[in-house]
Amino acid sequence: MAWILVLIAALLEIVWALALKVSDGFTKPWPSILGVTTAILSFVLLSLALRSLPVGTAYAIWVGLGALGVALAGIVALGESASTVRLACLTLILIGVVGLRATEG
Repeated sequence: MAWILVLIAALLEIVWALALKVSDGFTKPWPSILGVTTAILSFVLLSLALRSLPVGTAYAIWVGLGALGVALAGIVALGESASTVRLACLTLILIGVVGLRATEG
């Protein structure tokens, strides 16, 4: 169950990061509210997961999945660069996340 909480928290991290981008420096109220609300919820879910998971592994997976998701959303939805090097680096993040999870047990 704790790993599911980390996964949901990482998905919410993607939402809040994108919402903050759209909020234009907190000048647009609804994206700002969405960003802050999902950030709080993401932190709460991560903290609940940390009750039974090692902090280093859980945090690294949370950040890794969040960063990977935001970068991919940036490429798909915001037209950011999808260079071969960038995609290779994102693949390395995914490999790291899978490796951490696989070795945690």
